[in-house]
Amino acid sequence: MRTLPALLIVIALCLMAVALPAAPAQAENEDDEPEPQIWLSPASGPPGTEVRVSGSGFERDRWVDIFFAGARTEAEEWTGDHGAFNATFTVPQIHGGPHRVEAVVGAVTIAEVNFTVRSALTASPKEGRVADTFTVTGEGFGRHETGIALFFGGRRIAEDIDITADFYGSWTETVRVPPSPGGSHTIDSPGAHDRPTFTVIPGIHLEEPSGSAGQAVGVTGSGFTAGERGIKIVFDGEMVPTDPEDVRADTRGSWEATFEVPEAPRGEYAVTAEGDRTDREDVGDWPFQMRTGIVLHPDEGHVGMNVTVTGSGFAVDDEVVIAYDDSEVETATTDDIGSFELIFAVPRSRHGPREVRAEDTEGNEALAIFEMESDPPPVPEPISPADGDRVGFTGRVSPRFEWSEVEDPSGVYYSVQISVSGNVTADGYFVDPLVSTEGLVAGNYKPDQRLGYGTYYWIVQAVDGAENESGWTEPQSFDVGRIPLWAFILIILAAVSLAGGAVYHFRVRTRMYD
Repeated sequence: MRTLPALLIVIALCLMAVALPAAPAQAENEDDEPEPQIWLSPASGPPGTEVRVSGSGFERDRWVDIFFAGARTEAEEWTGDHGAFNATFTVPQIHGGPHRVEAVVGAVTIAEVNFTVRSALTASPKEGRVADTFTVTGEGFGRHETGIALFFGGRRIAEDIDITADFYGSWTETVRVPPSPGGSHTIDSPGAHDRPTFTVIPGIHLEEPSGSAGQAVGVTGSGFTAGERGIKIVFDGEMVPTDPEDVRADTRGSWEATFEVPEAPRGEYAVTAEGDRTDREDVGDWPFQMRTGIVLHPDEGHVGMNVTVTGSGFAVDDEVVIAYDDSEVETATTDDIGSFELIFAVPRSRHGPREVRAEDTEGNEALAIFEMESDPPPVPEPISPADGDRVGFTGRVSPRFEWSEVEDPSGVYYSVQISVSGNVTADGYFVDPLVSTEGLVAGNYKPDQRLGYGTYYWIVQAVDGAENESGWTEPQSFDVGRIPLWAFILIILAAVSLAGGAVYHFRVRTRMYD
């Protein structure tokens, strides 16, 4: 039983032996000055971050300078009676990574700690429409870092741009807002600490900034809600029909449609759009300049056909003159919104595009093109004289030429050539025609010029009212007279002589007989 108190005494002595050496050391630390130290708030961030440096344990009444990455900052503070201070500096433009912050007294670094520079992005402006440009600035990236990727709303943009940071880890790039639904989108780059947002606002774009009534104008919309339906185009405050009728935005809030410009006086009008979830006020207006204009129906055809001219954008209640190839063909009077409609018959004119012009008394004018048909008429068939025929007896005749008549919607006229040679050009007409006439309306022709004895050739061609020419026929030869005139005269003279001789002989013999 005596062993238990002895054991307790031994344990108590051991505990006292452990505690006795610590008491003098603790008393010595209480007399020592605390070691100088600094801490940062925050301890990391991008260039431009305002950092608070707090220090304690410094010598009393001393100036402390703050250095960042080896360079002195604007921060300088007095330690005062307590050997403590609070200073503030702004992180300069510098590449990313850890950088040393030093508290320097005189020329001696008393305490130091690391500040980690992180990458950050800024954007300007902060809102806009699809296809607008905005500038993105990056700071705190790696020194001369290459292949920097840029994302907008989770999708990479500027893939064809090589973004490379400079010596200080900074870069600036101007990019376009990609097709995106309306609303806020984050601009990001891998590893970026600060990521700005960009607000996409809805908008439209007209393919044509001006036009006339009846003209189809393409419209593209962007920045609408993804999949938005019920989109309508509004012209001067009124909805207009669209093609397609059901306009719907795609997954990126974009859409396309066309509308027909309604009739309205000349001037500027506002065009906008709206949808089930997008108000027209948010979209804003797109100016559209209404011009004077005319529409032809049909706008192609042949001579003599009726064409309807519809005009708009002219002066109200004014006279409008319609000219075809600069020749007046009709007049009209506009209504109370500057529109009119009339019909005119297409005059004889050359094939191809022809100008139709409308002009009012105030000088407002519009031009449209009528495409005159360019199909040539068929080639006529020669009838008489047929190839190898002979006409007349001794020449000095005017033969009658006949051919088959052909038809053409623009009307038909004929040209005839006569020559003493069958030589023709590459286009089929005679090289040296003796007779050349055109504008014949019937399928026959009798020249005023008389043809003497000999061999002749003739060709015929059809030309329509639009001056489209058929090919020439193959040359047809014919002979004029059976004997030359001089031979005929000799025969007559010989016959007269013979007859005279016979009469003379008869009379002489009769007298001799008597």
